Amino acid sequence: MDTGKRISFFREAKGYSVNKLATLSGVSQSYLRDVELGKKNPTVEIISCLCDTLGISLKEFFDTETDGAFGEDPLLKQIFHLTPAQRKALVAFLETITTK
Repeated sequence: MDTGKRISFFREAKGYSVNKLATLSGVSQSYLRDVELGKKNPTVEIISCLCDTLGISLKEFFDTETDGAFGEDPLLKQIFHLTPAQRKALVAFLETITTK
């Protein structure tokens, strides 16, 4: 797994620039750019900060089974853009229409 590419993937899926993600997560822009380019390796603490900012869990970040899923499925891509509270509300709604 290429950590830099994963960060870039999730950043772009969220519609964030490198500068925006860096600012929101408290990571320097140059460091984040170097991580995405594979020049530096982030610590788990840095990855955790980035994940918090992107609204994903570490499990989602490291889950390689979802590679490309957001880019291929328009519904999943839209779900990724939701805030955690919006995701929770969506799950509650889906449970009401899928429960038999």
